[in-house]
Amino acid sequence: MSLPNCPACNGEYVYQDGALLICPECAHEWNPNEAATDDEDTLVIKDAHGSPLADGDTITVIKDLKIKGTSQVVKVGTRVKNIRLVGGDHDIDCKIDGIGPMKLKSEFVKKA
Repeated sequence: MSLPNCPACNGEYVYQDGALLICPECAHEWNPNEAATDDEDTLVIKDAHGSPLADGDTITVIKDLKIKGTSQVVKVGTRVKNIRLVGGDHDIDCKIDGIGPMKLKSEFVKKA
């Protein structure tokens, strides 16, 4: 019986221990009977128009956004490069030129 390579490190020295498969190279354990999908763990964030966003995308702000605690405003049309998606209420981490690090809500941006 041939066992599959490790899904974490692609190691070939996988062995079976009960119902689990174990990789001795990276110590990853998994159940081969469970579906190997991470769809439940994958964070799917969509912009204001329903387009899915991904880490590293460039987005455009579609509404003037007042920055809490300051008198600065992120203007409509501001392009933000290299975003990072995070969980929570404000689901986009980014750095805006001239302002600095920010957290944005995906409902106020569109994919550029």
